[in-house]
Amino acid sequence: MKDSNQVIAILRESLDRDQSVEIEGLGTFRKSPDGGYGFIPERQPQVFIAYVHEDLPRARRLCESLRAAGCSPWLDKDQLLPGQNWPRSIERAIENSDSFVACFSPRSIVKRGQFQSELRYALDCARSLPLESVFVIPVRFERCEIPRRISDQVQYVDLFPDWDRGVNRALRAIRRTSRNRPIARLDHA
Repeated sequence: MKDSNQVIAILRESLDRDQSVEIEGLGTFRKSPDGGYGFIPERQPQVFIAYVHEDLPRARRLCESLRAAGCSPWLDKDQLLPGQNWPRSIERAIENSDSFVACFSPRSIVKRGQFQSELRYALDCARSLPLESVFVIPVRFERCEIPRRISDQVQYVDLFPDWDRGVNRALRAIRRTSRNRPIARLDHA
């Protein structure tokens, strides 16, 4: 409780100096005209992008396509800061995302490492959602086999041969999930 009181005090001090306070992935706190405090939730769909290093150029292209369509993509190369506990930061980003986009290629399905770990964690997170919820959205950068654990239960989308058509199909699923996200509210202090 002591830590949360310190955070509240810092937040109020910033707001009282007419500074807004943005919490990435959540929204922005601002001082309201009536002297209270307001919170404007971030409404852009939060999308975690999982990929292997060899596919980084295509993952960046996907991020730009999603950003241009009004999403807020999370890509480790852009979001992680020096000195940050990256395993916990990645888990938190997955937990806070509306959608988890798993980027498949012949390289990602055979490579051991972080992509496989992120994918397993996202599948675990999806277990706590209602059965009809869309969370894991597999996309294929090129022809490859999707792991059976996923392809037996989840529809995937191809970003080839027509990139824009594939991105638009993924966006429909992303937007559907973000509409179901609860909106945070803040009582005036």
